[in-house]
Parts: sequence; structure tokens; C-alpha cells
Amino acid sequence: MIERNSDSVEKKHALGVAKAAKQLDLKSMRALAEQLFDAGVAAADPAAAVRRALANAQGIDRLSPVRIIAFGKAACAMAEAAVSCFGERVIAAIALTSHENVRPVAGVRVLGGGHPWPDAAGEAATKEIEKAASAAQPGDLLLVLVSGGGSALLCAPPIGISLADKIALNKALVRSGADIHEINTVRCQVSRLKGGHLAALASRAHVLGLILSDVGGDDLAIIASGPTVRAKANAGDAIGILERYSLLATIPASIVAFLQRSPTRPASMPEHLQNLLVGSNAMSLDAVILAAGPHCASIIRNRQWIEGDISDVASRLMAQASAVAAGLPGPILIAGGGEPVVRVTGRGKGGRNQELALRFALLEQAKPLGRAFVFLSAGTDGIDGPTEAAGAIVDSQTLVRIAQYGLDVEARLARSDSNVLLAASGDLLTIGATGTNVADLQLLLLW
Repeated sequence: MIERNSDSVEKKHALGVAKAAKQLDLKSMRALAEQLFDAGVAAADPAAAVRRALANAQGIDRLSPVRIIAFGKAACAMAEAAVSCFGERVIAAIALTSHENVRPVAGVRVLGGGHPWPDAAGEAATKEIEKAASAAQPGDLLLVLVSGGGSALLCAPPIGISLADKIALNKALVRSGADIHEINTVRCQVSRLKGGHLAALASRAHVLGLILSDVGGDDLAIIASGPTVRAKANAGDAIGILERYSLLATIPASIVAFLQRSPTRPASMPEHLQNLLVGSNAMSLDAVILAAGPHCASIIRNRQWIEGDISDVASRLMAQASAVAAGLPGPILIAGGGEPVVRVTGRGKGGRNQELALRFALLEQAKPLGRAFVFLSAGTDGIDGPTEAAGAIVDSQTLVRIAQYGLDVEARLARSDSNVLLAASGDLLTIGATGTNVADLQLLLLW
């Protein structure tokens, strides 16, 4: 929820922002919003996170050789940092990342896979990761580096379930409106490696997992579906989620049959296993708040994870903005993070951040805030749905610009076509793949 819990004013009408309080034009406000977003992305730097964690990790100096497995959108940067820390102690290193994040890394075998939908390349790369984990010997250190996107990339369907079946399951879940906890609970039960089973392959070695979180609450069993964390849920829980979203009749029969006959399969975890959280959305918000200090008299941080249906999230955020606009002097920043969900209702092109931004603009048009605003919603990975945009940045003129092209906003949104609308208005935020992922940031500036 956005309004409840800790909508805390981090800084209220602080001294030293008088200069910033002067009226800015929309162009300058948009530039500031992008600057704050960039600060949040920079704070999620995966290489720095790995170096900090390894410098503080206990009991790993005596372990040799070192084997490295990395997967997720930040896999390359995390693996590169780990190799630089361990040097010649590394005897094998493999990284699986999304195709757009693939790059050469010295000493690391880098492989690409599909995201948000698994593909054959990802499935083949996952088999290589299975072999690498199974090769770990007593006294070895297996370093597992996990980041957002890892659940789709680490594609290891059980026997009897095809890659096509897994792709169909993923698409059905993502489009159903289920949140990431529910999606990964199901994924965990339809995998050879998730739910701790990757770590179980290296049961004789010391396993250290360094995890960059992209989920609310930072539940290690949910991030990338927890390949190094014993699953809390079982096949019955997965079936319950599929029933809740009316998916049992639409997903492949092979998956339903597998879940119905599959007992709870707790992984036999290694005796020496440690998992550490090394980065999160909250840490990125800390950086946003710090960067906003010189520019904003009032800074309100929504501490609760932003989740739920896009339309509901937009309405809650608008209600909060209206209350704040009426009660506090500007300049104001309202900052939060999370992953709202969007139910895909057509064949259009878009993403949850793009649709959230447009729905906020529509609400503001219907009930103006009475002051200049800029709203940015974007993924820290630089990707919003199956598009090239990270999200969008809208203002009071967005709908005016769209109207010039004769586009019907409501009709386009009804078929999940937000990308076309925002391309017309020039409000897409396109930054390219960032190599990290700590979910989305939502930033609202009121002047």
C-alpha cells in the first residue's frame, strides 16, 4: 500500500533549499527526476556490492579452489568483481545473463538467455551451470551470485516438461496479474534447480550466496526463486496460486500433472551454506533521498513496497499526491519503490511502468493537483516489459502531446498499448540495460 505504513517526511522545509524552491520549468523538473533515478540505479551497482560482501565475509580465506556461478541481469558485473577479488584461486567461473547484458568478462564464461521469457539458449546455459555446481568438491568454495531476472534465466524444467511448456507457464503467470512472490512460488516447484536445489548439487562444498534483491521484503527464498535457499512452499501452494488466477485450464497439461503428482521436495542443503543480501530497492531509495536533499524542501518516502494492480496503485499515489500538494510547501519529492502488476488485456506493446505513468497522468487531468508535477516510474534494470524503454516520465502536458496525434488513450490502454502513446508524447525513458536490477522506482516531483 502506498498511503499507509510509513509515509514519512524525511526532510520538511529544510534550510538551504530556498534556491531550489523557485519555480522550475517542466524541462528542468524532468531533468531532476532523471538525475534522482540515476542516483538510485548507481546505488545498486552490483560490482561494488560483491566487493563489500567479500571483504566482510568470514571464513572464506582458507577455502580453495573457488568456483563461481552467476546468474541474473547483474551476472557479468558480479562475476567480474568476484574474479578480481579471488584472483588465481578461481578455477572456474560461469555467468548467465539476459542477451542484452552479455559482454566479455576476463576469466568468466559468459552465456546469454531469454528474459522475461526463457529460451533455448538459457536452458542450455542452465545445464552448464548444473554441471559446474555438481563439480564442486570438499574444501571448495562455490560462490553463487544471484540477481534479478535469475528466475526466468535459470531455466531447468523437470523431466516431462518442455521448454515450450515453461515459456507458456511464465507468460501466463506474468500476464495474470500475479505478484512476484506468487510467480516465483510456482516457478520454484517446476524446476530442477530452484528452491535450494542448485546449492544441494554442491552439498560437499562450502556454498556462499550473494544476493541482489528485486523483490519486496527481500525474501531470499523468492529472489530468483531461491536456488540456494530451501523452498518454503510446496506443489500444493503452486496449484493454489494457479487456481486463484484461473490458470489451471490454460497452462500446459504437463505442468498441472507434474504438480499434482509431485510431493514436497525439500532440498538437502549443504552443511556449509551462507546466503547474504548485498543490495536492494531500499538501498537505492536511500541514494535517491540523499540526492534530492539539495533540491527539495519536503521529501516523503513510501517505505512500504509498492505492489498491486496498476490502476489501484495509480489511484493511491494520486490520493497521496493530492493530500501532500494541499498541505506542504514545495518543492516536494514523493519517492517509493516496488513492482506493481499489470494484467495484459490486449496485443499492444507496453510495460507496468509505462502504464502506471499514463494512468497517473489521466487521474491528474481529471483532478488537477494545482501545481506543476513530473512523475517518473521505471525499472532499475533499464527494461520495462518486452520493450526497449525502462519506463516513462510524464508531466501535465503529456496528454496534450498525445492528443496532437489523435490517439485515444483509454482505448489504447484497454489493449495494453502504452508504449505507442508514450512514444508519441516523447515521454519514454530509454536508458538501455543497466546490468543491475532492484525492481522499480517511482518518483513524483511537485513544484
